[in-house]
Amino acid sequence: MRQYFKYLREYKLHCILGPIAKWIEAVLELLVPLVMANIIDVGVANGDVPYVLWGGALMLAMGIVGFFCAIFCQRSASITSQGFGTNVRDALFRHINTLSGRELDKIGAASLLTRTVNDVNQMQSAVAMIIRLVVRAPFIALGSVVLCMVIDWQIGLVVFAVAALVGAVLWIIMKKSVPYYTANQKKLDRLTQITNENLEGARVVRAFRSRDRERARFDAAAEDMLQNSLHIGHISAWLNPLTFAIVNFGVALILLWSGFKVDTGVLSSGEIVALINYMVQILNAMIVISNLVSLFTKAHASMNRVSEVFALTPSVTDGAGAQPDLSAPAVEFENVSFSYAGTDRYSLREVSARIPRGAMVGVIGGTGSGKSTFAGLIPRLYDATVGQVRVFGQDVKAYTLGQLRHTMGVVPQNAELFSGTVRSNLEWGAPGASDEELYAALAVACADTFVREKGGLDIPVIEGGKNFSGGQRQRLTIARAVAAKPDILILDDSCSALDFATDAALRANIAALSGMTCILISQRASSIRSADAIFVLEDGKVVGQGTHEALYGGCPLYREICDSQARAEE
Repeated sequence: MRQYFKYLREYKLHCILGPIAKWIEAVLELLVPLVMANIIDVGVANGDVPYVLWGGALMLAMGIVGFFCAIFCQRSASITSQGFGTNVRDALFRHINTLSGRELDKIGAASLLTRTVNDVNQMQSAVAMIIRLVVRAPFIALGSVVLCMVIDWQIGLVVFAVAALVGAVLWIIMKKSVPYYTANQKKLDRLTQITNENLEGARVVRAFRSRDRERARFDAAAEDMLQNSLHIGHISAWLNPLTFAIVNFGVALILLWSGFKVDTGVLSSGEIVALINYMVQILNAMIVISNLVSLFTKAHASMNRVSEVFALTPSVTDGAGAQPDLSAPAVEFENVSFSYAGTDRYSLREVSARIPRGAMVGVIGGTGSGKSTFAGLIPRLYDATVGQVRVFGQDVKAYTLGQLRHTMGVVPQNAELFSGTVRSNLEWGAPGASDEELYAALAVACADTFVREKGGLDIPVIEGGKNFSGGQRQRLTIARAVAAKPDILILDDSCSALDFATDAALRANIAALSGMTCILISQRASSIRSADAIFVLEDGKVVGQGTHEALYGGCPLYREICDSQARAEE
């Protein structure tokens, strides 16, 4: 909890003045029954009209002051809670962006989305209630008990016992419901994941006529969440009835006891009215506290989930900085092995490879052979479990992440575009680039023609680039990487949606870029056969390396891939 105080630092004044204003309102509310008792016992009993009018005016003034104090507190709570939520969400998003692929894989995108939006909202609501009601409700309950004791200590003890019993009920219900609230957020993660998968893969779902199956999967997750919510409801349903029953029993007991005291002259009529008012105030305060318990229980579960993300330390951290040796090979793998989080199985095993500067190198292998893992280790999306990866003669861990990734352009398997325009997407690689430079990058990627036909660099890109075909998205992501003019260009199976002619033209354009090292990962043997060197991967190991001619004659797996694809093309 203490780690979140820093997100309230800029709202310190609101955090102090808001509760003070609410405390003033609570004090005035506690004084109202005493003023009323005096009006009854002095003004009404003696027929003193001026005294009654003076008392009424005092109560009206107290009500007006309390009203403005409540408004001020509400404003302070709104400003503070919204600012707190914004600060936590910003910090969480920044922290998530420092995590490596290993940590992101561990939690999952759906869970991170829920924690960033829903869980932070729960914490934000809790902050608002802390300022508005946490000071007021307990103070009203405790103050009412104390003032009841001042009026009559015996009846005050009854009131104290009632308040303590209600507090015990609140504690028991809160303790039993906390695990269910935590489980509910996890089930919300699952629901978010299924929804996201169906929205992203809507075309696949319809193409395979799987809407009924996916609807059943969603319904099962929703039913699971419903049953958990019903458990919470069953527990919380006891809260208000028990609270009302205990408080109303206390009111009946006070009325019975105070009746005898009035007959004996120990209590006055005004004091009885004050005692009943205080019991009503205690009842209202306990109802508020019961609602706060429910809110804070959810907020506590959400805070733990957000704290889990903050507690993750990135496995990939900045190096001290290094000076690249441009005479050294562009990339070197030395006995590199790698395993993903949660598994002992190595996706890469004892890989050694040397890629000269300015060369075009191909990487090929079957599905699951480790090609994308090979590509991900170079820009340090992951760190090698065993061995060393070097870029321009230096261990990649020696570079700062900004320095390392500035030297390379990476085009992942999935062609990810972001909403905005073609220009805004290309400027990810080259901020402030001129139109001529951007069109030059598009020309290399064979994308300039369709961009001009659609309206130029400022044509809109909708979410995920869905207003472009798969091949067009791939070419735009390649242009984005080329626009940065990197020393090393990594194409991770990013030409799979291109026809053979476009694929060949794109490779010729990239080969014509002087000084750029290109690592081309592909399923197509035809895409890499003209490469300076080819690495063949099988089950995470390099089983062959050399030119196309050398591998075709000396690597059975490579020959099998080439022959099978040649037959398929025929």
